[in-house]
Amino acid sequence: METPNLDFLFYPESVAVIGASNVPGKIGNAIMRSITLRYDGKVYAVNVRGGEIEVNGKKFQVYKSIHEIPDEIDVAVIAVPAKFVPDVIDDCGKKGVKAAVIISAGFKEAGRTDLEEEIVERAKKWGIRLVGPNCLGVTNLENGFDCNFNPPERQARPPFGKVAFMSQSGAFGAAILDWAAREKIGMSKFISLGNMADLDESDFMAYLGDDPKTGVITGYIEGVKDGRKFFNTAKEVTLKKPVVILKSGRTEAGAKAAASHTGSLAGAYKIYQAAFEQAGVLEARSMRQLFNYAKALAMQSPAKGNRVAIVTNGGGAGVMMSDGLLERGLKLAELSEKTRERFKKDIEEGKLPHHMSYRNPIDVIGDAPSSRYEIAMRYALEDENVDLLVVISLFQSPALDEGIVEAMERMKAYGKPIVFVAPGGDYPHKMARNIELKGVPVYETVEDGVDAVYALVRYGEWLRENGEL
Repeated sequence: METPNLDFLFYPESVAVIGASNVPGKIGNAIMRSITLRYDGKVYAVNVRGGEIEVNGKKFQVYKSIHEIPDEIDVAVIAVPAKFVPDVIDDCGKKGVKAAVIISAGFKEAGRTDLEEEIVERAKKWGIRLVGPNCLGVTNLENGFDCNFNPPERQARPPFGKVAFMSQSGAFGAAILDWAAREKIGMSKFISLGNMADLDESDFMAYLGDDPKTGVITGYIEGVKDGRKFFNTAKEVTLKKPVVILKSGRTEAGAKAAASHTGSLAGAYKIYQAAFEQAGVLEARSMRQLFNYAKALAMQSPAKGNRVAIVTNGGGAGVMMSDGLLERGLKLAELSEKTRERFKKDIEEGKLPHHMSYRNPIDVIGDAPSSRYEIAMRYALEDENVDLLVVISLFQSPALDEGIVEAMERMKAYGKPIVFVAPGGDYPHKMARNIELKGVPVYETVEDGVDAVYALVRYGEWLRENGEL
C-alpha cells in the first residue's frame, strides 16, 4: 500500500482563497472567515474584481490573479463557478500550488462528468492533488487550518483530539463536527470528500493511518471509489489503529439517492458488510453509534477478551446492561472463587453491606458512596476472568460523592479498558465531563455503553486474530 504524504495539505505555510468575497453570506467570504480565525499561516485573497476584504478584524488585499501573489502558495481553496475551475487549475499549476480544495459544485453530481475529468487531467499535468470537487473543505483542528465554509457561529468546531473524520456528505460532516463540539469529543482532522475526483477515502485513510495525531479513523461513505484499493488499505490500516465507518445507501432507495448526491455508486450492501468484516473495519449503523465506538477506542485500549464485569448502584441498569451485552455476543465474566471470597469476607467484617450482590453484575446498591464503588471496582479489575469493566452510576443518589472521579483515575492503573455509564440530566452530565477529563469515556445511556464495550472487544479480537495483541 502506497501512503500519500499529505502534510502539505493539512499543514500548509500559505493558502490562496480563489473566489474570496467581501459580501457576508457568500461562500468566498465564509471561507475567508473560517481560515483566518485560528490559522497563523499566510492567507491570500484572490478575486478577478480585486479590491480589499476585511474579515475577523483583519484587512486583506484582493489579488486579481494567483500570479500576482508575491509568495509561493501551498494550497488553493477554489470557490468559483464550475466552468472556470479548469482554467483556475492551470493558473495554480503555473504558480506551483501543491494541492487544491475545490468547494465548487456542478461536476459529476450534476451530470458534468466531462468537466470533472478535465480538472483531473489538468491537475495531473501540474502534479496538483485535488480534494473534492463539491465539498465542504478540510479542517485541521491542531493548527487551525480550516477552509470549511460553514461559519463558526452556525457550526461549531470541536476541540483538538484523537478522532479523524472523513465524509462524502458535506452536510452530514458539518452535523458531526457540530455534535462533536457539543459533546467535547476531540478531533484531529476533518475531510469533506465530495466527489473524490482525485484523492479518495482510501488515500485519506492511508494518510491518517500514519498520522501521529490521529488515534481513531472514522468516516461516512455512500460508496467507495475503488473497492480493491479500499479493502487492501483498510486491512493494513486497521492493524495500526481502528477504523469506524458509517455506510449509507444500504437499501435500494438509499443507493439511488447516493448516486444523485455525490455521483457515488453505493453498490451491494452485503458486499460492503463482508469487506468491512474481512478488513477489520467496525461498521456503525447510526451517527450516535459512530461516535460511541470512536470515543471508546480513542480513550481506552482494546479489550484482550470478551468477558465483562459490571459494577452498578442500580439493579435495573445492571440487568439492562447484561441483556445488551449478551445480545451483542459478549459474555458476562464469571468471577473467580478468590474474588467472591474477598467480597464475602468484607461483608462479614462489615466493610460492605449484607444486602449487596457480588455476583456479576456487582450491585453495590443505591446508598453506595465512592469508597464502596472503589472496593468493588478493584476486586473486579484484579480478577483474571475479567477483560473489561463497565461502571454504572446513578448520580441521583445522594450517597454517591464526587470522590468517584478520582477513584476512576486510580482504576486506570490496572490497564484494563473501562466504560462508564451515567444516565440522567445536568448533574450526571457535569460528573461525566469530570470523569472524562481523567481519561475514562462516559455514556449517557446503557445502550450507548453497550456500543462502547462492543467496539473495544471487537477491535481487540481483530488485533488478536492478526497477532497484534
